[in-house]
Amino acid sequence: MSVEAEIEDGLNYLQTNTKFKYMKILIVEDEIELLETIVSYLQNEDFICEKASTFFEAEDKIISFNYDIVILDITLPDGSGIDLLKFVKEKSPQTGVLIVSAKNSLDDKLKGLDLGADDYITKPFHLAELNSRVNSLIRRQKFDGNDTIQFNEIEINPDSKVVTINDKPIELTKKEYNLLLYFITNKDKVLTKESIAEHLWGDNIEMADSFDFIYTHMGNLRKKMKKLGAPNYLQTMYGLGYKFTDN
Repeated sequence: MSVEAEIEDGLNYLQTNTKFKYMKILIVEDEIELLETIVSYLQNEDFICEKASTFFEAEDKIISFNYDIVILDITLPDGSGIDLLKFVKEKSPQTGVLIVSAKNSLDDKLKGLDLGADDYITKPFHLAELNSRVNSLIRRQKFDGNDTIQFNEIEINPDSKVVTINDKPIELTKKEYNLLLYFITNKDKVLTKESIAEHLWGDNIEMADSFDFIYTHMGNLRKKMKKLGAPNYLQTMYGLGYKFTDN
């Protein structure tokens, strides 16, 4: 078996036994039991989740990776969550930040919102409310507040994961669906193979020493879209990566 096939088999195994999600969230929380509970809940709600329990661990992850949402407890044992909020917004202004605050810390909430936080939730909270706020934030950040994503003849419903092209449903694998959604939410941007793999597979991609398996999924997605009459929006930018565009 070739190295590429072994990598693909390994990732297929991981995907079969792990729920790979289409939006990536970093949860920063120093209460370990609460952190693990949030991660477990959101993973079951279709998200890629990574976690950090300290300021420096969170800072390292934010430097190394990109996230759609950061859930940020602003009271951390080794640093200021407010400083971490500033760092997130300076590095990646498009990243949504949901701050977690103590019950009576109105000043922290207001300061966080003034510095660019998109929403806040107060401890103690129900996990269903947290999930609802995350979904609302994603709709605002990624989908202009809409429940569906429209790109020319392509329509995606992120809740049901139904995709139609020219009003006809397209059958996609989970990887193909995740690829399409990732590209459409980053339309007109050049995405490297590394960023695509890291976003879709999270920390598990560290087991791979090649990203050649992406070619297969890209090719399959192109063929299925073309069959339903969509132009070739998935453009290869040689030496750089890929771009989803109608220009």
